[in-house]
Amino acid sequence: MLDKVFKKGKSEEKTRFYIFGLMLLASIAALIAAFVLTLDKFKVLEDPNTVLSCSFNVVLNCSTVMQSWQSHVFGFPNMLIGLIAFPVLMCIAVLGLSGIKFPRWFLIAASVALLLGTAFAYWLFFNSVYAIQVLCPWCLLVTTSMTIMFSAFLHYNLKLNTFGLKADTNKKVQNFLVSGYHQMIVLSWLALMVVLVFLKFGQALFA
Repeated sequence: MLDKVFKKGKSEEKTRFYIFGLMLLASIAALIAAFVLTLDKFKVLEDPNTVLSCSFNVVLNCSTVMQSWQSHVFGFPNMLIGLIAFPVLMCIAVLGLSGIKFPRWFLIAASVALLLGTAFAYWLFFNSVYAIQVLCPWCLLVTTSMTIMFSAFLHYNLKLNTFGLKADTNKKVQNFLVSGYHQMIVLSWLALMVVLVFLKFGQALFA
């Protein structure tokens, strides 16, 4: 009996390590992207014709994206949101790695915030692809990072049944998580985004 409890505890600890480890790496990557974009924004404000390090060609061009209205939806540069939000997500990841037990209300609130942040990142992504028709490499990194953080945190909450699913539904969800299909869906989703980019821009990405 004690052996089963020990194995279960080790399994939960391993799951926690992978989930919050992924969140930490993704939040660090996103914060770096937001910081670089902020510095580049100042350069663009000083000289609209400046060539940024992340501007490779007509398609991959941060300068063009920064000068679109989508880059400051709320009246200020979007990257400032990242400078505030990503350190918070880093703290959550570190606390999660330390083994802290978050209260249910906090897990739900953080899930909603991550959902909204991820939805906003994809709104910007689709605007870049189909409206602006120019991509910002750093923005793509942020979108990928948000996807990883949201999916990892969702996995954690489903594992804990934070959302209070009924017994039968929760059993199916737990079996689904153990099967590894959740990770396959996330990877397939990211692959689909890559395909959409290639279908839209094709060889122009490398011109």
